[in-house]
Amino acid sequence: MNEVTRAKYLPIALVVVGVLFILAIYPMMMWIWPEGWGWTPRQPEYEQMIIGIYVTLGVFLIRAAKNPAANTSLIWFTIWSSLVHAVIMLV
Repeated sequence: MNEVTRAKYLPIALVVVGVLFILAIYPMMMWIWPEGWGWTPRQPEYEQMIIGIYVTLGVFLIRAAKNPAANTSLIWFTIWSSLVHAVIMLV
């Protein structure tokens, strides 16, 4: 994939991931798959904290879509922290 194509699709990907973080984390944690996304035993304080973090990250990813080059640290943090989290959960 060349730079022009990346520059075209990166803002779209940032908005899509941002919207998913804002709209999908809560339903996944509460209704769709609470065993995989929730905390056992139930800890509402933990769940509220995680939802707050992901919603905030989603808002900032949507904002970063306007100028991805100026927000590379946020984008790379999102990518690497998500990968590290996925590996930890896999293990």
